[in-house]
Amino acid sequence: MNNMYFRIIPLGFMMVFISCKQETPPFDTTTYLDFAAEQVARAVEAHEDPYRLPRNIPDGKKYWELSSVSGWTSGFWPGILWYMYEYTGDQTWADRAHERNMPISQILKNDYKDHDLGFQFFCSFGNGYRLTGNTQYKDFILQAADQLAEMYHPVAGTILSWPFAIERYEAPHNTIIDNMMNLELLFWAAKNGGDPAYYDLAVTHATTTLKNQLRDDHSSWHVVAYDTITGEAVQKVTHQGFADESMWARGQAWGIYGFVMTYRETGMEKFLETAKNMASVYLDRLPDDLVPYWDFDDPEIPNAPRDASAAAITASALLELSTLLEDNSESVFYRSKAVSMLQSLSTAYRSDGTNVAVLNHSVGHLPASSEVDIPIIYADYYYLEALLRERALQGQQSTGF
Repeated sequence: MNNMYFRIIPLGFMMVFISCKQETPPFDTTTYLDFAAEQVARAVEAHEDPYRLPRNIPDGKKYWELSSVSGWTSGFWPGILWYMYEYTGDQTWADRAHERNMPISQILKNDYKDHDLGFQFFCSFGNGYRLTGNTQYKDFILQAADQLAEMYHPVAGTILSWPFAIERYEAPHNTIIDNMMNLELLFWAAKNGGDPAYYDLAVTHATTTLKNQLRDDHSSWHVVAYDTITGEAVQKVTHQGFADESMWARGQAWGIYGFVMTYRETGMEKFLETAKNMASVYLDRLPDDLVPYWDFDDPEIPNAPRDASAAAITASALLELSTLLEDNSESVFYRSKAVSMLQSLSTAYRSDGTNVAVLNHSVGHLPASSEVDIPIIYADYYYLEALLRERALQGQQSTGF
């Protein structure tokens, strides 16, 4: 099995070995994965068109609102179906995932320019290739990596995030903290038949982000704009957070996850320290139930909405971080925090069954009054990923694998 197997759901001998040196929290992943399977099965029955993919469930509605395959969230739905296949071993789930995967490939037929290629192709075809070895999936992943690499600017040292927003900022190249997540596509491609130079490209992007996108307290700016002549970072702002100097919860979660992954791929200590520092400021400012307010600096706290998606992303990241540390006490600390997050999400933030989502109470873009305090598809994706990671750490093999 290739290295992607370790990335998305850390299973197998290495993870069983690591789990032997950690205390196993008493957390029943089976109950919550079974509930998720029921919810996802209900959603599949309601949404049969593979070219329209779930994104969010508006307040008071029962079923997912759908977006096109070119939407940035398109890869999460087939990714969820692959996780159901991972958990159950039921071929029906793999068939459903394949059907939802294939329309996404049409993005490659266009001159598509957006950093979200990582989300779109690695969550869908990446999981599919990891679980099936389908070489067609591998070809699509490598093509997506080629297109993503075209957005790299060598002077700025980062991948362009939003071509459509260039005029919005004071310089012609912008990078958002979310883009750390998409580097994994490049790391994987460099080791699996793509251009080996993609490794250096991804490392440079992460290094530049580390230098320019983090504040002294290790919180993160959402957007940095770069001068393409000098490479200087000339503007640091938010787009989806409360204010330019605030700590937007999901942005911080993207950063934690992205730097954990980058450390795993490179072994470079600077990325490990960055991930731990970002996690520290995030953990220090959490409310008691470990699910953050959508922005840690919203003056409406404690009456501001929470963001279950940020908690799910961070829980998954901390579980992986716990497997990468030599210090057992640190490993136990991060894993226990992640499990506590999962426990909270699995109770107070779980869907009550009136809709087909797994989690409720996520926030997409509050300043635009968009997707506020509702189910959002990527919250379910990273929650399931975290459950499967914790299941593996407990030494429980998913059915059929």
